[in-house]
Amino acid sequence: MLIYFIGLIYYLETAFRIIFSSKIISSGLFYALIFAIPIGGICYLISTSVKPHLQKCVVWGFTIGLTFIFVSQFIYYKIFRVFYTIYSALHSGQIFEFWQTILVTVRNNFFGILALCMPLILVFLGRRRFKVVEPLSKRGKMQLVSGLVLCQLIAVITLHIGDKSVYTPYDLYYQHDYPIIAAEKLGLMTTLRLTTQRVFFAAKPEEENYGGITIISEEELENNSSSIETMSESIENIDSSTQLIEEKKKYNVLNIDFERLIEEETSEDIIDMHNYFKEVEPTAKSAYTGKYKGYNLILITAEGFSPYAISKEMTPTLYKLAHEGYQFTNFYTPLWELSTSDGEYAICTGQIPKSGVWSMAESGENIMPFTLGNQLKQEGYMTRAFHNHTYDYYNRDISHPNLGYIYEAKDQGLDIEDTWPESDLEMMQETVDKYIGEEAFHTYYMTVSGHMNYSFIENAMAKKNEDLVQDLPLSETGKAYIACQIELDRAIEHLINQLEEADVLDHTLIAITPDHYPYGLNNEELSGLAGEVLDEDFDIYKSVFILYTPGMTPQVVDKPCSSLDVLPTLLNLMGLPYDSRLFVGKDIFSDNDGLVMLYSRNFITDKGRYNALTKEFIVEEEETVDEAYVEDYITLVDKKFYYSAKILEEDYYRYILEGIEE
Repeated sequence: MLIYFIGLIYYLETAFRIIFSSKIISSGLFYALIFAIPIGGICYLISTSVKPHLQKCVVWGFTIGLTFIFVSQFIYYKIFRVFYTIYSALHSGQIFEFWQTILVTVRNNFFGILALCMPLILVFLGRRRFKVVEPLSKRGKMQLVSGLVLCQLIAVITLHIGDKSVYTPYDLYYQHDYPIIAAEKLGLMTTLRLTTQRVFFAAKPEEENYGGITIISEEELENNSSSIETMSESIENIDSSTQLIEEKKKYNVLNIDFERLIEEETSEDIIDMHNYFKEVEPTAKSAYTGKYKGYNLILITAEGFSPYAISKEMTPTLYKLAHEGYQFTNFYTPLWELSTSDGEYAICTGQIPKSGVWSMAESGENIMPFTLGNQLKQEGYMTRAFHNHTYDYYNRDISHPNLGYIYEAKDQGLDIEDTWPESDLEMMQETVDKYIGEEAFHTYYMTVSGHMNYSFIENAMAKKNEDLVQDLPLSETGKAYIACQIELDRAIEHLINQLEEADVLDHTLIAITPDHYPYGLNNEELSGLAGEVLDEDFDIYKSVFILYTPGMTPQVVDKPCSSLDVLPTLLNLMGLPYDSRLFVGKDIFSDNDGLVMLYSRNFITDKGRYNALTKEFIVEEEETVDEAYVEDYITLVDKKFYYSAKILEEDYYRYILEGIEE
């Protein structure tokens, strides 16, 4: 039975590796085996400790449970491109709203799932041959436990031998949390344990062993499909008369007495955070500071939206806004662990979501003074938030009021037709009248019409607009995706028309950006929409940030930026008081260097882009960098991930408010 449990786990790890990544030979084979021994031993000890007539049930329970973990993680990854965490599993009821998507995923990956279920099938076929195993003696149990501990120690000791740089087995075990790579190099079971452990005990950034960074120019890359596109237009020069002509810059900071806070604090974690944030470089105010002060503001997080959904023919309203407003040509939307909810969190808070938890839901119990809702409410704005799917999905009924909004959604204030997905146009038709008559308003929307699966059979929005996309030179999936985004375009068209009729459009700033890239499309389908081959390290995250108000001069901004920068950029444009040191994101219009950080710890700067897995920094044309430059950014990114998570974990803004002086 001991051999059976160890073999079961090792088989599942190996089969999972093959169907998940197609990589068979790697260090993960060794670690998956040696870490499987203690887990298998625990299963054995529990199974043989129960009464004989229950032993068979316990063995069955472990077999089913272990198989379910691997199968469910595989299905979840195929749908959401990430693994679920224990935290997500405890809130798993909502995932079954996607039962149709789950069934389609099972159908499309039937043979891979069958391979994972083979031990379960064989056990079922041989169930009559099951024999009760006598429990070990007390001495035997001590010997077995000692052996299991020894195996664990051997595994841990071997991690310390050899390379300790980023994304090596050592680093993944002790420092960085990247489950997709960890599952390959350490095994899925160990990865799940580490992910759960880090929810409570996050590793503080340490001095890196960088392990030989390679710096190469774009010209040296062969068959390069991942270069960042540049546009021929240059950033429009700001008229010198509008520049802030001062001998000394003014910064977006608050009068926080960090020294007093440090002196009065007893928690070492909070003291460490105070010391970190007081040294962060703030962003300077500029000609853009307060440019739209007093304007109405509408912020829309658009489900699965992408630049490839914008066209003059299919989505003319989005096309107009995208081409007549600010054009951010190097804007990226990372995919975090919890896709939509984490995407919202990044946009609404300017912080990186914490790994292993639902960051937006967790923030519902925290003090959140720097969100747009809370800031503009203090300025006398009517602040409302709307969503056209179930009101309590991802606990938005808790998080969004805490962001400063009167929150309404399907089944709570909005009477939305019960389709999947629901209509963005219908949401706009139901909601605009709720705020358009206010003297000043800020409205936040989370849309849903662009949600996967992209199929004319399973997706009501794709079916609704099917006739409009049939002549497009795309796959059926690509056509269905565009059909979904047509519904968003119609919603924005209705919004614009209503604002214009109410004579408030000219005094309204509209911001639209996605929660994540459309991961319901595989890379081939996404490349088909883009019209070029996209790499999966950077290109698929290339995104869009529409920022528009009528009558403005279109302006191209080619600074690297991401959804993390949306909040501080809008705070600055609206002339709201905030401390730029406290945000991971930065005001895009500031003179600070641009930085894009992805979940993988890949990053993009003004000088190039770094692949954390290959340890290659690809230098932009006419730029030069050295290893020290890259190492500084690696350290900077690590710190931003760590301290962003600590802000959520420690409810840090509560401490900051105590230190703000008039």
